[in-house]
Amino acid sequence: MDLGLTDKVIMVSGGSRGLGLGIARAAAYEGAKISLSSPTTSRIQNAATNLAKETGVEVMATTVDGRNKDSIIEWLENTHRMFGEIHGLVVNGGGPPAGRFDDFEDVDWQDAFDSTLLSAVRMIRSVLPSMRKQGGGSIITITSSSVKEPIDNLLLSGVMRSGVASLAKSLATELAPQKIRVNNLVPGQIETDRLRENIRTQSKSMNLSFEQLWEQRGDGVPLGRFGEPDEFGKAGVFLLSDVASYVTGETLVVDGGAMKTVW
Repeated sequence: MDLGLTDKVIMVSGGSRGLGLGIARAAAYEGAKISLSSPTTSRIQNAATNLAKETGVEVMATTVDGRNKDSIIEWLENTHRMFGEIHGLVVNGGGPPAGRFDDFEDVDWQDAFDSTLLSAVRMIRSVLPSMRKQGGGSIITITSSSVKEPIDNLLLSGVMRSGVASLAKSLATELAPQKIRVNNLVPGQIETDRLRENIRTQSKSMNLSFEQLWEQRGDGVPLGRFGEPDEFGKAGVFLLSDVASYVTGETLVVDGGAMKTVW
């Protein structure tokens, strides 16, 4: 099936590894031009070089601090200068630190807001003029299963990512007449550094070894295993593509059947 992504320009934040890189790789294999960003220069440059070599498509890298408005605008301008109009945006970030309510002060809440919710607002705002000019586009926000089922010890992430999910739902209605689709993509237990960090933190509070909790969590998924970033990436590239041309305002969960909620 032709997904209609050949020569389309896709921007992926947090694209140096994990979920973001999984989507970028899937889009690149469909022939899209990829613009990656990450706060770590060496990591994003290595990811771009390796992805271009692996897929044979044009890939550019920009160091971006998601908490900095000018940094986000510079990324958009660099992408537009190199590739032209923007067709797709993947809003993605590492997420706030784990912890419970009493663990956080005002500065922690403010940093989580800036890095997770406000950064999403700024990224989306930056690409809209280009998408409007070329007649439409697709925006994906990578959130968390906590937007449907709160996760113990991930309070900051749950609150801020719920805000991102609400933003996407509202924008889907507002931007639909302009043929700009906005959807949420929710990862479950996907094998990433973020998952390993979370399980390591939780294992200490539960007096279990990392290996014990890792095995328990994997066995607890109905499909009997953790997902792979490339599997998550294929779901993301579907939402970016013309195949999903009638899908907007939705929250697609990629979790191996782990979530129990009906909606």
